[in-house]
Amino acid sequence: MRMLPDNFKISILGYMSNKIALIRRPGPKMADGLVTHIEKSADISFEKGLKQWENYVQILHDAGWETIEVEPADDCPDSVFIEDPILVYEDLAIITRPGADERKPETAGAEKAARQAGYRVVRIEAPGTLDGGDVLKFGGKVWVGQAPGGRTNAEGVRQLSEYLKEFGAKVIPVELTKVLHLKSAVTALYDGTIIGYEPLVDDPTVWEKFLAVPEESGSHVVLLEDNKLLMSASAPKTKQMFEKMGYEVVAVDIGEFEKLEGCVTCLSVRLRGHVA
Repeated sequence: MRMLPDNFKISILGYMSNKIALIRRPGPKMADGLVTHIEKSADISFEKGLKQWENYVQILHDAGWETIEVEPADDCPDSVFIEDPILVYEDLAIITRPGADERKPETAGAEKAARQAGYRVVRIEAPGTLDGGDVLKFGGKVWVGQAPGGRTNAEGVRQLSEYLKEFGAKVIPVELTKVLHLKSAVTALYDGTIIGYEPLVDDPTVWEKFLAVPEESGSHVVLLEDNKLLMSASAPKTKQMFEKMGYEVVAVDIGEFEKLEGCVTCLSVRLRGHVA
C-alpha cells in the first residue's frame, strides 16, 4: 500500500497492464455516515471498521493487487467508500458529483489520485449528480441506477453518457426503489452474469443473464483474478453456491461497513478498463 507523492506520474498503460486499486482508509467519524434504506446502527466501531478495512486490503494484496491510498477525507464520514467519488472507463477518470452534499468534498482527493496516475479527467457538473456506486459496467454496457430523490439524477446520467460516447459504450438507466445504489443490488460475475438478491432488484429482466442469490450481501462481488471472487463473510450460502459453480471465493468480514449500507465493491476502485 502506498500514497502517491505530489510529483508522481505514471503512464496509464502501465496501470492497465497490472492490477491496481484505489483505496481510502476509514476516518474517525465513520459512525456518523449516512444511511437511507436501513435503520441507523448505534454500535458502529471505528476501531473494528479499521481492522476490517485492513483485512480487506490484505486480501487484495494477497491476490496480487497493488493498492494506492487516496489522501484521507476525515471530515467526511463516508469517505472510505471510495467507489462513489470516482469511476474509471479505459483511460478516462470521471470525477462524480455525489448526490449527498456531505460527500461532495470527497472528490478532491480522488481527482488528485486519478491525475497522478495518468488518467484523463472529466467531471460531472451541476446540476448533475452521480455516485459511482450507481454504475455497473461490463462488456461495453454501463448500467446506471436512478431512484426518485436518490443520489444519481437524470442529468448526471446524461453527462456520463456523453463522456462515454468515445468508447462506444451503451449507457442504460435502471430504476431503483429498494436500495441506496445499483451496486447495492447487483454486480457481475466474470462471464457477465448479473447477480442479485431478487427481493431488492426492481426488474431482473433488465439483464439478459440474471442469477438470483440467497442472501442480500451475496449480491456483491469483487473480481480478483481469473476465477477468484471477493465477497462478504455475511453470505455463507451464496459463497457455497459460487464454489459449487467452480469459483474460488475469499470471504471478508465487513460488518461495520454493512451497517452503513456499504459492501465489498464500495471499498476500492479497481483500475482496469473492462470490469466494474
